[in-house]
Amino acid sequence: MKPWTVYGARALALLWAGFWIFFFVASVVVEPTPGRNIVLGAGVLLLFLILVLVPWRWEATGGVLLVVMSLLVGAIYAITSAAIVRADGTRLPAAIRAITTVVFTVPPLVAGIVFLMHHRSAAAHGGLSRG
Repeated sequence: MKPWTVYGARALALLWAGFWIFFFVASVVVEPTPGRNIVLGAGVLLLFLILVLVPWRWEATGGVLLVVMSLLVGAIYAITSAAIVRADGTRLPAAIRAITTVVFTVPPLVAGIVFLMHHRSAAAHGGLSRG
């Protein structure tokens, strides 16, 4: 695997975390948000940031964390989003829940797989011994 692919995985992971950080901050600024939701959201964003930074130092460990956590976060969101009720009493449409689940899950999953593939390729060629 080409060495530049790891930069693509880093960029994808950063864009994913950056998007959700922007989305969260913009939502809090625009809508009144209870304090417990702000704390919970900040905790999730901190987790996302850690998931993005770990592979920069430890590719294999970070790749595994990204893959596992992306699937876990995607499954948890898919399950819990079915219970979300809007202010008007309606539930989120299935299409919105599906799209959001994909946006939560696919970018870190792809980045994690690329990190793992790059680590394996580099280790096979003797170019990487960490992680």
